[in-house]
Amino acid sequence: MKAFLMYRDHDFELNRDLPVSAPALIQDLELKTLFNAMALGDEVLFQVAAKAVLSGITDLDIIIYRQNILKDSIRNSAIIRDIYGLAVEAIEKKKKGYWGFFGRPSLYSLIEVLQMYVGILKKMRAIADGHLEKFESEGMTALLAMLQQELSEEYFTLIQKHLVELKFRDGVLISAELGEGNKGVNYTLRRPVGKKQNWLGRIFTAKPTVYAYYVHERDESGSRALSELKDRGINLVISALAQSNDHIYSFFTMLRTELAFYIGCLNLYERLAQKGESVTFPIPAGLGEHKLSFNGLYDVCLAVSMEHEVVGNDVNADDKSLLIITGANQGGKSTFLRSIGQAQLMMQCGMFVPADYYCANVCSSLFSHFKREEDSAMNSGKLDEELKRMSNIVDKISSHSMLLFNESFSATNEREGSEIAGQIVRALLDKRIKVCFVTHLYQFAHGCYEQKMENALYLRAEREIDGQRTFKMVQGEPLQTSYGADLYNHIFNTDGEPGQCEGI
Repeated sequence: MKAFLMYRDHDFELNRDLPVSAPALIQDLELKTLFNAMALGDEVLFQVAAKAVLSGITDLDIIIYRQNILKDSIRNSAIIRDIYGLAVEAIEKKKKGYWGFFGRPSLYSLIEVLQMYVGILKKMRAIADGHLEKFESEGMTALLAMLQQELSEEYFTLIQKHLVELKFRDGVLISAELGEGNKGVNYTLRRPVGKKQNWLGRIFTAKPTVYAYYVHERDESGSRALSELKDRGINLVISALAQSNDHIYSFFTMLRTELAFYIGCLNLYERLAQKGESVTFPIPAGLGEHKLSFNGLYDVCLAVSMEHEVVGNDVNADDKSLLIITGANQGGKSTFLRSIGQAQLMMQCGMFVPADYYCANVCSSLFSHFKREEDSAMNSGKLDEELKRMSNIVDKISSHSMLLFNESFSATNEREGSEIAGQIVRALLDKRIKVCFVTHLYQFAHGCYEQKMENALYLRAEREIDGQRTFKMVQGEPLQTSYGADLYNHIFNTDGEPGQCEGI
């Protein structure tokens, strides 16, 4: 039995390595907040959420496949949680009741665990019988139909019959052959001879002729030898039962793992719904199509962390491979950049995205290059550290990727930083890599603007006349000021007019 809820034809690999860009993305996009919102304190949910979100896929068919299952899960959240709960119950009960003495599974513990599995499988079959018609996605209907087909009443009856026989209430029948030195070989467990009869039938029915040997109750050596013979036969049963249990356990484990992704999505969806935030299922486009347009896109990590409603942004960057974001300090530029990265990851793992509308092309990989704090150990300068990280990214990045820059190369003077940024961006664009760049480097931003690059879009953090930030990004030419005076006046409560220190 297979779940196939993440892929059509193979299991989700929870133990696969994360992309090399994962540590930086977790830090720069504040993804731990996202994973915690999905996990709600559950370690398994956290692990699956992190692995799924960071291991994005580029197959549009699989993205849609997962989206449809998630839509089904949202419509039938209670049923999905019930199935997930049964899988977790099976795994937890198995851990408590599987092992016998000396760390080895006993026959009776194996029977007990298998009996428990049968009970849970019956509950899953009942869910499939009662709710199959409520699901529309290919993945969920295939799973429930498989439960109906493979977990029939005949199947459960046969299993119950075997479990009763394996308790050996009438003793153990074992055949053997004589080998070299008259030693027993080829020990084989046999089904008991004859049918069960009432006491009257047992009295008057002729017994088959057998050669019998009875061990005296005080014969310790004989009892030990007889016990060893019994164990040889039963060990075959233990091995077969252990394999059966492992097969069913692996199904429950994979079912829990793959459902954990959708449970995490449900947790996040319900959290955002409680806050009144909107979500949408994105429209994915193929590699290299240069699609990026959205309405109401917001930072999902900020939304789950704050009490009040967050501000969304509308942008149409279709056919653009370069976004340069400039404008007022504390105007929401970094938050906007994070929202783009988060949405890209969420789309490529099959999730909804935090927006009213979202369409983007998939990327072969996503990298981030955000400014870092000064090296406290003073092993290298800030610019040197930035260039080393950039070099590592260049070694790993490929065509049709996306790279997010946040105030990169600002550790040096304006002229040098602009020259470094310009050369790097031109090289990336030549390799068909989409670039989103938040910067205060005016020479770099305005230099790109003056070149009238058709594949570039220029956005500014909006600032009202009185200096207030709207946290909206608007299209416009890069400005030479970042309105640092607004922050100065706000912090020190000066009476000067906003913008009186426009050189800042």
